[in-house]
Amino acid sequence: MAPVIRPRRLRTSPAMRRLVAENRLAPADLVLPVFVADGIDEPRPISSMPGVVQHSLDSVRAAADEAVRAGVGGVMVFGVPTPEDKDPTGSVGVAADGILNRALAELRADLGDTTVLMADTCLDEFTDHGHCGVLDEHGRVDNDATLDRYVEMAVAQADAGTHLVGPSGMMDGQVAAIRAGLDAAGHADVGILAYTAKYASAFYGPFREAVASSLSGDRRTYQQDSANRIEALRELRLDLDEGADIVMVKPAMSYLDIVRDVAEEADVPVAAYQISGEYSMITAAAERGWIDRDAAILESLLAIRRAGAGIVLTYWATEAAGWLR
Repeated sequence: MAPVIRPRRLRTSPAMRRLVAENRLAPADLVLPVFVADGIDEPRPISSMPGVVQHSLDSVRAAADEAVRAGVGGVMVFGVPTPEDKDPTGSVGVAADGILNRALAELRADLGDTTVLMADTCLDEFTDHGHCGVLDEHGRVDNDATLDRYVEMAVAQADAGTHLVGPSGMMDGQVAAIRAGLDAAGHADVGILAYTAKYASAFYGPFREAVASSLSGDRRTYQQDSANRIEALRELRLDLDEGADIVMVKPAMSYLDIVRDVAEEADVPVAAYQISGEYSMITAAAERGWIDRDAAILESLLAIRRAGAGIVLTYWATEAAGWLR
């Protein structure tokens, strides 16, 4: 008599399901993105991202400390300058006394090497036009002029104490240019978290509020088209050849196929960013009682991990880490 095959035997209890789970989340897999704004003395709520704030220098230090105590693997820092500090080339993003580099210096002094400090290496928060690069006389992003600015920015962030720079502008050659610039400046140990496959997504909307973006128009001439899949692997090969230490897919939840593709090809760690719109969708549905908030958060993070990302950037990093410990 043939045996009766019953897969449900391995689902009979929480302990059994935990024992045979194929994928697991750990606090160290998670990275907390934080926004630190110039000119404020206390956290300022972001209306389209309930529960997330623009931090002051003091509150970002407290948030980072809380994250580290929860076991989170890293902190990604975004700077939000005052409107009057923005200019066409994003110079405040390079300045040692700009809000991002001041925050990096304070966080490194506080935390040392107890976590991985990451910096967003892009100009969009700092330019008065809101694009991720320097514009030419026709109003188009000038790739090579932007690379020069990225190198300056990466070196300034390394000087401030970041462990990883995160070029997110999708400029051609950005990883190679930054690697050469960091090495020449004596920062050979500072790594590059490359935004390898960053798609032009409708889900970035709340982030624009979070960084007080000045963007008019869109970024479709340099971010990837959501219709394309093979193109992501071309970008991956380029970034690996140029020396990327970690590669990232952004957004995460709507691009799990891309996460899978990149994970299968990459021989470096793979990250994925659960972005603002993905955060806000779950939050809004939970506020209306349509879904179980905590269960949905963990399921979404596990799905990103299951797709192949070893590192997940999420605004729930600290909270989720507390559940996972």
